[in-house]
Amino acid sequence: MKLSDTRAIITGGVSGLGFAVAQHIVSHGGKVALFDINSLKAAEAITTLGAGNAAYFSTDVSDEAQIAENTARAAEFMGGLNAAINCAGIIGAGRVLGREACMPLDQFATTIRVNLIGSFNVAKAAADKMQHNAAGDDGERGVIINTASVAAFDGQIGQAAYSASKGGVVGMTLPMARELARFGIRVMTIAPGIFWTPMVDGMPPAVQESLSASIPFPARLGRPEEFAATAAFILQNRYLNGETIRLDGSVRLAAK
Repeated sequence: MKLSDTRAIITGGVSGLGFAVAQHIVSHGGKVALFDINSLKAAEAITTLGAGNAAYFSTDVSDEAQIAENTARAAEFMGGLNAAINCAGIIGAGRVLGREACMPLDQFATTIRVNLIGSFNVAKAAADKMQHNAAGDDGERGVIINTASVAAFDGQIGQAAYSASKGGVVGMTLPMARELARFGIRVMTIAPGIFWTPMVDGMPPAVQESLSASIPFPARLGRPEEFAATAAFILQNRYLNGETIRLDGSVRLAAK
């Protein structure tokens, strides 16, 4: 898929990794629909990207009906839909046995609902649209890129809910890719390590330095544009399918 031909839904698209992906696609001539709940940042994002290139849709990714409705609206705005990049997510940090009490089930369920069910909701709604696209080279009709985390593989203490949600994203990558292959729709997942995000920006410098020092090489936090470049590589390379790519500077998370 050429980036100039890309018509992509991007969840979590008004900031962080999602916005970096949106900028990369738009800078190469594509169009994007930003699904997010942060209306305050949406106007700034659209101004940066250009109103003709991007549109914002206030979206709760865990809401199945809203996803279906906004996917149709997004496809209409962009004149088609051939890519979906899931970047929306929450941390959901908390110990199973906390100091005061056990983790409330609702906290665990909310993390699963946003990170895993939200990714599934968007993927299936996008695939439903993509299956009707005209087949391109190799019969390709669309690409779905999900975002997991290295915590899916080596989660830390306090990340039981988060790791479970991201492990689920990794786990559904191959079976979804196998199922959608007959429609010419590829499914890939990126598992980023420790990246510069709005959350990290608010941390004290000493904490930022400590995080950077934990990464073997390069000994720094990942940059959003590096995540975006990886997503773009996946979009353009049709032989990438059914796999999870760790993007982490070879970091392996310690227990805590």
